[in-house]
Formats: sequence, C-alpha cells, structure tokens
Amino acid sequence: MPSLKDLKNRIESVKSTRKITKAMQMVAAAKLRRAQDAAEQARPYTERFNAVLGGLAASVGGSDSAPRLLSGTGKDDVHLLVVMTSERGLCGGFNSTIVRLAKLEVDKLKAAGKTVKIITVGKKGREQLRRDYSDHLIAHVDLSDVKRIGYVNAADIAKDLLTRFDDEEFDVATIFFNRFVSVISQEPTAQQIIPAAFEAPEDEGASTLYDYEPSEEEILADLLPRGVATQIFAALLENAASEQGARMSAMDNATRNAGDMIERLTIEFNRSRQAVITNELIEIISGAEAL
Repeated sequence: MPSLKDLKNRIESVKSTRKITKAMQMVAAAKLRRAQDAAEQARPYTERFNAVLGGLAASVGGSDSAPRLLSGTGKDDVHLLVVMTSERGLCGGFNSTIVRLAKLEVDKLKAAGKTVKIITVGKKGREQLRRDYSDHLIAHVDLSDVKRIGYVNAADIAKDLLTRFDDEEFDVATIFFNRFVSVISQEPTAQQIIPAAFEAPEDEGASTLYDYEPSEEEILADLLPRGVATQIFAALLENAASEQGARMSAMDNATRNAGDMIERLTIEFNRSRQAVITNELIEIISGAEAL
C-alpha cells in the first residue's frame, strides 16, 4: 500500500498533467477555428475547379492528343503513395487512421504484384511507416517549421510529383489524408491525383454550350498541373483542421481522465490518512490503559 507521501506526490503530479492537457485543449480549440475556416473556404473553389476540369476531360475523352496527366502512362505498374500526417503527436488516432489506410493499400498493391513507392508528409507518418515499409520510402516532406499551411507548400509538393512523373518514376499517384467532418469525426481518405480522375458531368450536353479557345487539350495541359497542386493544398487544409479537432478531443478526454484519477487518489489518500490517525489513537489509548 503506498504511503501518504507517495499518494500526495502522485496527486500533485496528475494535477500538473491536467493543467498541461487543459492548456493544449484550449490552444487546439483556438487553432481549430482558423483551420476549419480555411478548409471550408477552400472546398467551393476546389469543387468548382475540379468540375471545370472534369467537363474539359469529358470533352477530350480518350483522344490521342489528351495531356499525359489525364491519359496516364498507359500502365499502372508503379504506384506512388503520398501519406500526409502531422508533425506532432498527442492528437488521438489522427495519424494512425491515415497510416492504417495507407498500409492496407500497400499490402493490396504488393499482393497484386505492383511496385510501391511512398512519400511521407509529416514526421509521425514516417515514423510509423518506417517500421514495416522502410524500403518503400523514397522521400520526406518536413513541414515542422511551417506555422500556417499555404498554397506554396502544396505547390512545392506538386512540383516534385510532376517532376517524378515526367521522369517516369511512377504511373499512378494517390494522396492519403483525413477529411474534416467535425471535431470528433475525421474521415481517412485516399484520392488519386495522377493521372487525374474526375467524375463525369451530370449534364453531358453542357459541354456543347462552350467553345474553347485555345483547344480543350491545350487548356487541360495548362490547368492539370495546377489541379494537382490544388488537390494537394485542399488535402493539407483538411488535414490541418482534422489534426486540431482530433487533438482538442484527445486533450479533453485526457483532462477528464486526469480529473477522475485525482478524485480516486484523493479518496484513497483520505482513507489512508484516516487509517493512520485511527492507528495512532489506538496506540495512545492502549498506552494510557497500560498505565
């Protein structure tokens, strides 16, 4: 049975931990508001941009003049997975859910005889993937010094991917991230970005209303690289909001658990203290009776 001093020290230690988790929860709540606003404001632009590209891609179809970013290399032997996680921990299962989805995809591709290459964005994902897939890691993007995600960060990643695609290092590229749903809900998402994949327009005849100058192929050749950067930027913003939401929820749970532990330890301390006092009284009374 722990002594009174041990119990007191443990209570003080848990109280200190609770102060830290409470402070982290408040910081995450403040950052979440900005990150959520950024992610939600980027969605309409991204959706409309993809809709325009989808319309152009549908009009071009499978023509021989279609840009290579749209038509692909004609094969899917080499897959590049871009796994986006956080630079810091203490955010619940945020990183684990993304890595788990990526691992499932790696195992699926390897079982099909495909070659897999991995680029990690964020230290936590690299740490987890390095344990089992170190031979598949080819590059890492460090964003630890970035205070606020900007389009320039996404443009740098997109430039690297496009260069590798032009050098025929891979055939298909897919990004993995968490899509922000709410503070307590983040959806692990895998999205193919090279070759570009778009949903067919709802109104197939809408494209006949537009006469493009220059041609659709030339416009796509110019817009598709920007589309890759736009999709990566949107994924980074979704990830940033999801990270803060997961951290806020995790720190709130940790604060509550610390409070419960303090209550249990306080009860145990009071009972032990009462037992000590009772024993001392018994010894005093016994000594007085002996006289």
